[in-house]
Amino acid sequence: MTKICKDASEALAGKLFNNMTIMAGGFGLCGIPENSIGEIKKAAVKDLVIISNNCGVDDFGLGILLQDKQIKKMISSYVGENAEFANQYLSGVLEIEFNPQGTLAERIRAGGAGIPAFYTKTGYGTMVAEGKETKVFNGEHYLMETALYADLAIIKAWKADESGNLIFRKTARNFNPIMATAAKFCVVEVEEIVKPGELDKEMIHTPGIFVDCIFVGQYVKRIEKIKNL
Repeated sequence: MTKICKDASEALAGKLFNNMTIMAGGFGLCGIPENSIGEIKKAAVKDLVIISNNCGVDDFGLGILLQDKQIKKMISSYVGENAEFANQYLSGVLEIEFNPQGTLAERIRAGGAGIPAFYTKTGYGTMVAEGKETKVFNGEHYLMETALYADLAIIKAWKADESGNLIFRKTARNFNPIMATAAKFCVVEVEEIVKPGELDKEMIHTPGIFVDCIFVGQYVKRIEKIKNL
């Protein structure tokens, strides 16, 4: 059975519903599944829980889902440059579960590995620890963090082969590989699909066993913030 779809619409057909939890790869505007995000906007599903490092910017990336108030809750580590994100949070429309960035990554990795929870020093004694179990190991204090898992992962990779094996390019790898392992269904958009055997086996970052659908997307190369040096 082929994993190749013609576009985001075909890849996500029947997979979107209200109140679902979606993991979205990316860091800022780097390595984001922009075609899949656009399809989610068109589907007009509501009350979404989004697990992602941040929420894009006001008019691009996950930020476009905020425009129609499709997101109920963000599980993330950074507000970034998104003014609408801040406005919705301050007005009580959007719920936010902030995580230290390394903790967010480990919660996702744990979900993919079948580990229900883990202990970390990060956040102990701060607001991050409120309501969480704590424990002492070898005289050091730790707090327990639970794993994250999603109904759907939307991923952006550089190349795939027809079996769904993935290669990511440089920092565009970010959260994408671990998210591919931590969801019931994984949709991947890429810049190129090649025949089996054409990818260097030593360079594959995510095995095809974690990938359900792949398609070639169309991309806008954006810079999040330009500085004059």
